[in-house]
Amino acid sequence: MSNNLDLAERLRPKRGRDPRSESFATRLTKSELAVLSRAAEADGKTVREWSRDVLLKEARRSQDDALFTELVATRMLMVNLLKPLILGKPVSAEWITDAMAAVRREKRKAAQEVRQQYTEETAGGQ
Repeated sequence: MSNNLDLAERLRPKRGRDPRSESFATRLTKSELAVLSRAAEADGKTVREWSRDVLLKEARRSQDDALFTELVATRMLMVNLLKPLILGKPVSAEWITDAMAAVRREKRKAAQEVRQQYTEETAGGQ
């Protein structure tokens, strides 16, 4: 009986999201399906749930990467501007323009380095 309740609960639309009404299919080899099944099982999900989560995460990644890069760029600009101000040094309009150009040039590399630091910390902590 509890299996029926669990199934009914899982099929009930979740609050705060639109009901899922669209689907698409893809064909896999048996070995590909086995790989996906193991990954889903490791996450405690069905293959369909796991696949949906992975697909959506990947689709959103480029937007997340852009936002993260701009956040790192903002941090770089703030650090570059605060240092001379804290030290009591004058900051010219030309210096600010140069600092902004440097941030534009270096922000992607800096964001990759920050993301790598978090990846290494996460991997080292497991």
